[in-house]
Amino acid sequence: MPKDRPELPPVEELLTAAVTALGGVERPGQVKMAQAVRDAIESEEHLAVQAGTGTGKSLAYLVPAIRHAAESGDAVVVSTATIALQRQLVDRDLPRLADALESLLPHRPEFAILKGRRNYLCRHKMAAGMPEDEDDQLFDPREVSATGRMVQRIQEWANETETGDRDEIVPGVSDQAWRQFSVTARECLGAQRCPSGADCFAELARERAGQADVVVTNHALLAIDAMEDFAVLPEHDVVVVDEAHELVDRVTSVVTGELSESTVSLAVRRAGRLIEQGVADRLQEAGEDLRALLAVAPPGRVDTLPNSLGMTLALVRDAAFACITALGPRNKDKDDPENAGLRKAAFTALDEVHDTAQRMLDAFGPAARGDETGDDAEDTGSSGGSARGASGGANGDGGTDARSEEVHRAEVVWLEEGRGRVPPTLRVAPLSVGGMLRDKLFGDRTVVLTSATLALGGTFDSLSRQWGLRPGEWTGLDVGSPFDHPRRGILYVATHLPQPGRDGLPEAYVDEIAELIEAAGGRTLGLFSSMRAAKAATEALRERLDVPLLCQGDDSTSQLVKQFAGDPATCLFGTLSLWQGVDVPGPSLTLVIIDRIPFPRPDDPLASARQRHVAATGGNGFMAVAATHAALLLAQGAGRLLRSMDDRGVVAVLDPRLATARYSGFLLNSLPPFWRTTDPAKVRDALRRLTAGS
Repeated sequence: MPKDRPELPPVEELLTAAVTALGGVERPGQVKMAQAVRDAIESEEHLAVQAGTGTGKSLAYLVPAIRHAAESGDAVVVSTATIALQRQLVDRDLPRLADALESLLPHRPEFAILKGRRNYLCRHKMAAGMPEDEDDQLFDPREVSATGRMVQRIQEWANETETGDRDEIVPGVSDQAWRQFSVTARECLGAQRCPSGADCFAELARERAGQADVVVTNHALLAIDAMEDFAVLPEHDVVVVDEAHELVDRVTSVVTGELSESTVSLAVRRAGRLIEQGVADRLQEAGEDLRALLAVAPPGRVDTLPNSLGMTLALVRDAAFACITALGPRNKDKDDPENAGLRKAAFTALDEVHDTAQRMLDAFGPAARGDETGDDAEDTGSSGGSARGASGGANGDGGTDARSEEVHRAEVVWLEEGRGRVPPTLRVAPLSVGGMLRDKLFGDRTVVLTSATLALGGTFDSLSRQWGLRPGEWTGLDVGSPFDHPRRGILYVATHLPQPGRDGLPEAYVDEIAELIEAAGGRTLGLFSSMRAAKAATEALRERLDVPLLCQGDDSTSQLVKQFAGDPATCLFGTLSLWQGVDVPGPSLTLVIIDRIPFPRPDDPLASARQRHVAATGGNGFMAVAATHAALLLAQGAGRLLRSMDDRGVVAVLDPRLATARYSGFLLNSLPPFWRTTDPAKVRDALRRLTAGS
């Protein structure tokens, strides 16, 4: 500890002061977790902590984090997956904690929230009046008019805001409107070159973060900071990853590339203002070829590269590179900020098109890349070392055997079908982000990962492998839950029902749901594996049940949850976001129904590719990917039941495989230790007693 800093109270004393000031009750699991976080920081060893709902895990990591920041002078970064937790930390937990600890520390703890640059108003883009990226012809007059009204609201707000944070605008505005006033980190000129750099909202937010003890951000920005060449977050040596069960998916989203008619057209519009029309037209034509090809291609995973697709990707790549070359040196016009901004935006869009097309070709090996075509492949030039000659895709045989290449393949390519005005889109993503996380996130800092759901099948092994952590590099700790699960909740598996099929919700399931809801007197959260199943159940049961029944999509999810919580007789049905996003303590939620084990869809391109890759390298692909995915969601869904010490109820899983399949033990060991039964009569009687006693 630096000599000029006073000796600080121990973590236990600070935690007691915080809990007392906040009017809470100190719990053994909370104390154990706070001590473990302190030890991990001091020993510089990574830590994974499972802390059940009600443990008070936010205080358990914030208190030792603040103490470390006060002692070392370095910020601690706290990363969350959801906006809800971010707001809870910044608007409630941290202000109250700062008040509680101010008298015990050398200074009042400071905190800040930091978001991606795209979330802040760009003063330069607004002042320069840069041309819109959107093609208004794609939108009908009503949508153009609505966007115009949003643009006017943004302009009025811009004269008043002190933070430039998009979230201040209530009601919110569309992405289309907001894009006209914001830039990504790659599009930004930089504070030194931008004429508005001194007043830049994003830079001011980063400056505030640099002075804070705790910086709250999200998993996406954490990944960008770790993996990009430029720093986004202030200097830090400790990271706390809350909602860590979502880390892999969020990082995967950040590093997923996409290519479509829209991305190519955006690059053409930006570059076309700055280069010869003929060069831009070449990219436009390649984009039209891509559009025509994707329009007739079947959606799903692309295991082998057809000649036509390889040729088209090579055309797009090389046309984008020609535009990049035509733009000239990247630092040109550095003394002309307006033109420099337009050029930076063009380079960003072109780089994305070029590099994504190259990634997709690389995913299919040397034949697709053109590595076997000789020196001519290199003569066409390179953007950042990744561009290859046009001969790469055109001359490849396109017949790579996916099974023989599976062990060596690093990425997967798939086609998503178009919906509405969104065209068919090719995507490319890594089969694993563990290596990235190991090298970039865990490499030179201490990381604490925490969630209510980390120990799947009773161990942390499944998630630690996904994070890229090796034995001996980390410690796992389950601090339990303050809830007495066997006495407060029942896990009911309906083994008498048939296994779920692919033809929608079986009639027997609808009957079972109706009987359970009638016994519970409403008070039910229905978690379905698909929106189709949720809507089918809603339609069938609205005619049979005498209770209000809401379905996701009827209104905004937040409004539906509010209605559900406000009326104990109400039921709410929905899919994925409800599995993890509902916090309704009290009598409004007595029954959680899960229609089937939430395995990823068999045609999910990324999950199926990852599963096949694990199998090809000698592992159990089903358990490593599908079962792990299902276990996480099951645990999250079951966790909706008990949200306060007074809650009681039933988690009913209609899928009999949870009790009968060979993998059932792994799934059951991932769930809270409720009292278990397969007897429907016992469950209905228990629900009636709960209803009568409430």
